[in-house]
Amino acid sequence: MQNTSEQYDKVIEKCRSLFINKMSDYGSAWRILRLPSLTDQIFIKAQRIRQLQESSVRKVDEGEVSEFIGIINYSVMALVQYEKGYANAPDLNTEEATELYDKHIKITKELMENKNHDYGEAWRDMRISSLTDLILQKLLRVKQIEDNKGKTIVSEGIDANYQDMINYAVFALILHEENK
Repeated sequence: MQNTSEQYDKVIEKCRSLFINKMSDYGSAWRILRLPSLTDQIFIKAQRIRQLQESSVRKVDEGEVSEFIGIINYSVMALVQYEKGYANAPDLNTEEATELYDKHIKITKELMENKNHDYGEAWRDMRISSLTDLILQKLLRVKQIEDNKGKTIVSEGIDANYQDMINYAVFALILHEENK
């Protein structure tokens, strides 16, 4: 588990660095996005990963790694929006946005550690394509919950699904690195 924790932190460090650099370039323009818009952005990225996994022809020189990083960062943005609601204009500076990023990653990593303990790191025996499918399944669930105006009867909420997507994407990036 210690190795998983270190690997997790290494992946997040890369994602966080990109998030901060994009905040420097664009500010918090993402704060205007409503939750379904972020869900759709993540969906596009997951669909692209699945397409890359099923096709040998690539017309854009970006692979799965950058898309999994995008899933992680957009999911963190979605968790921020879930907590704060969307804004009508950019309203966070880089420091504030990074604090929120770190807060949600900390909570999400704790969830991973608890589940990882209970499941015995079963994800290590999974294929990256299966993790992609699980992310797509979570996205379809989120879309349904959004269509239901956030109401669920017995299911976990939207935030738990975004956290799972982050963790699945981190696992995929760890496996990708190990399979090099």
